[in-house]
Amino acid sequence: MTDQFSASPQSSRRAFLQGAVTSTAVALTIGFEWAATTRRAAAIAAHTASSAFVPNAFVRIGADNSVTVIAKHVEMGQGAYTGIATVLAEELDADWSLVRVESAPADATRYNNFLFGKIQGTGGSSAMSNSWTQLREAGGKARAMLLGAAAKLWRVPVAELTVVKGIVYHPASKRQASFGSLVAVASSMPTPDQITLKQPGEFKLIGHQAARVDIPAKVDGTAQFTLDVVMPGMLVALLKRPPLFGATVKSFDAAAANAIPGVVKVGQVPQGVAVVAKSFWAAKQGRDALAVQWDDSNAEKRSSAALMDEYRRLADQPALSARKQGDSALAIRNAAHKLSASFEFPYLAHAPMEPLDAVVKLTASSCEIWAGDQFQTVDQGNAAKTAGLQPQQVSIHTLYAGGSFGRRANPVSDYIVEAVSIAKAYGADGTPIKLQWTREDDIHGGLYRPMYFHKLEAGLSAKGELTGWRHVIVGQSIMADTLFAPILIKDGIDPTSVEGAASIAYAIPNITVDLATTKTGVPILWWRVVGSSHTAFAVESFIDEVAHAAGEDGYSFRRKLLDHQPRMQAVLDLAAEKAGWNKAAMPKGKGRGIAVAEAFNTFVAQVAEVSVEDSGNIKVDRVVCAVDCGTAINPDIIAAQMEGGIGFGLGAVLYGEITLKDGRVEQDNFNSYRVLRMNEMPKVEVYIVPSTEAPTGVGEPGVAPVGPAVANAVFAATGKRIHVLPFPKSSVA
Repeated sequence: MTDQFSASPQSSRRAFLQGAVTSTAVALTIGFEWAATTRRAAAIAAHTASSAFVPNAFVRIGADNSVTVIAKHVEMGQGAYTGIATVLAEELDADWSLVRVESAPADATRYNNFLFGKIQGTGGSSAMSNSWTQLREAGGKARAMLLGAAAKLWRVPVAELTVVKGIVYHPASKRQASFGSLVAVASSMPTPDQITLKQPGEFKLIGHQAARVDIPAKVDGTAQFTLDVVMPGMLVALLKRPPLFGATVKSFDAAAANAIPGVVKVGQVPQGVAVVAKSFWAAKQGRDALAVQWDDSNAEKRSSAALMDEYRRLADQPALSARKQGDSALAIRNAAHKLSASFEFPYLAHAPMEPLDAVVKLTASSCEIWAGDQFQTVDQGNAAKTAGLQPQQVSIHTLYAGGSFGRRANPVSDYIVEAVSIAKAYGADGTPIKLQWTREDDIHGGLYRPMYFHKLEAGLSAKGELTGWRHVIVGQSIMADTLFAPILIKDGIDPTSVEGAASIAYAIPNITVDLATTKTGVPILWWRVVGSSHTAFAVESFIDEVAHAAGEDGYSFRRKLLDHQPRMQAVLDLAAEKAGWNKAAMPKGKGRGIAVAEAFNTFVAQVAEVSVEDSGNIKVDRVVCAVDCGTAINPDIIAAQMEGGIGFGLGAVLYGEITLKDGRVEQDNFNSYRVLRMNEMPKVEVYIVPSTEAPTGVGEPGVAPVGPAVANAVFAATGKRIHVLPFPKSSVA
């Protein structure tokens, strides 16, 4: 295997012709704009350095009264920028109309995610929860320094001053000063060791629907996604990857690819064969023309059905214990009524709207990356290793990301490493190279939500009390063989495989949860709401079956088992109330179902109403959602994330499925890997439980209960249970 590219035999001839035309056009159109933007940015940065007040790593206040909040988390549509800015601006008492947000550089010493340790990154619905106190203190200390500056200038006690929307007032003398007018003096003030943070009753921004800071740029087209990045002399690369997971390049013939106008170089890198060209289309045509022979001797060649057959067998074998409370085997054996069910979950792709991409500018001494980066520290380290540099020689410009759902945060930094590998093989001469994945690359690319098989058993007493619960989970470990394994995997148990199952909240005296971890050649990764993406479905569907067998409705049965869980019980009550759970029975062909789940310390209950046609087609008409995420920073964003999570979860349970045939992925694009369409989105109502608890995440938890709520509603409408995902129409027809 080589890391060197072969130059196209026509590249020299085309260099003169195309260079004279294309390069000039680029320089006049894009290059001029990029250079001008760079000059403006440099000028602004130089001016800012001399005139701005920078009290800490999270805020910069300019002489023009602008307040720039530095976000250590990526904005990928979830509203992180707005939430981060709201928390800091609240304690600062800033004028919201003057607040801006920019991404932090890759620097874990200042911008680490407390949930991850000494790693900068976004995930686990942690942006608000891990930044809450840090950002409040950053804003509050900056405010104290501004007040100190005004007190020094006016020679008055700080206690006599107030701040409203970026203006410091001294009511007694009727003097006032904007933040911008105080930056010079504030910069010389000492940073206070301690401050008093606001009480919830004093909040003016938190808990209110402040306008999102990212919307204007996304509406007028000035927002920079990686797909938008263009630079003078930039080339575009596409990579031909093996059709089987685990296969490698045996040989390739680049002649046909090199003959494509616009193709500059073709060459092998560790991940496959790359085509570098002057445009995406030339790179795409060049890749299509490539002739590659693959070595599949170590590749995964099993089909999905064969893998699931193996999982079913493993469910009946001894497994590792994730939770053992009481004696579930004895309780179920002695039960007056016994139930059992199994559930099958397929591999799932993340399918973000913007496929993976990155721009790399590599030299012998530096590596500069532009990407919608979700895992800065990990990506910085992997890029450095690939380039033969030190991590501090790698800089990352985090741009907006067009969705992720976990895909852009992966321990191997696959798309970043690919881009750096290509730039290195190209010559590491500073040429900007954009690696672009196509939709098909994304669907075929692996790092899926794992396939799982669940087997459950339960026992009811003669009085209908749930006395025993046994749950066996079979599937791959997401954390195995990653840098997180030594920290998170304990006694062979990957917590991401069993979360939502081992942590089942219901008061059951005898519980057993076991895990059988498998190994396949299919690369996997966390997926939105991680373990609860499958455990919540199994638990909430089966608890509904148990409730029905006990002669109770799903809501009242759950409620009794949650007396010791007031927050979970509260969202269950609120969802049932707002959905009109106890109203008259629904008409024929319609059903109502309920489910509740906790994920990332956020509690969500949902009631789904469905219509089932005679053909078996399921239409989700309405979803009522109740959420307790602690302090509601921005109710509008919370509602939006619940709505988005519901749509995402519905697409998965109704259609989502990656299948293998002899090891090859059968899906290609949105025509075969279906996601929910706009006309299929139900009416969604979101109700937020008032709380003064610290905020928790909202990006993922809304996904967990929607699948089982819909499945339980289908049972109410048809009398038939769904145990295999995605929903097979034949099972409800």
